[in-house]
Amino acid sequence: MANEEEEIKYFVRISNTDLDGTKSVRVALTGIPGVGRHASDIIARRANVGGRETMGKLDDDSIERLRESVGGYATAVPTWMLNRTKDVYTGESRHIFGTDLAITHDEDINLLRKIRCYRGIRHETGQKVRGQRTKSTGRTGATVGVRRKKD
Repeated sequence: MANEEEEIKYFVRISNTDLDGTKSVRVALTGIPGVGRHASDIIARRANVGGRETMGKLDDDSIERLRESVGGYATAVPTWMLNRTKDVYTGESRHIFGTDLAITHDEDINLLRKIRCYRGIRHETGQKVRGQRTKSTGRTGATVGVRRKKD
């Protein structure tokens, strides 16, 4: 038992992300940006790895199968499960992982600003974008209150 504790890998690198080796496979895979709980179950199943196994105790072959499964995720699931259906620039459906997700998100917001649509203008001014009420919440900037007269 003590021998197994020494062999655990505390960091497992998949898709340019360091994953926690002390957690189960299905929980550790959610550490990759763009992978949720459902996607992590599908990835583990495609790689023939048990979802409840500890990530750091997996052998190198299983970790390599997980890497390949993450890479081929977009072709294995229906298009409605992808996080980038009908890309604005290419028109194809794909799934984005890791740092590409943040970069793509920023590009989308910059496109909205560039075409001067309502959502882009709301992003620029720092106001709420999705139709929330703003009469009493979402106030930013200097506090404005009631002042008493000086005697």
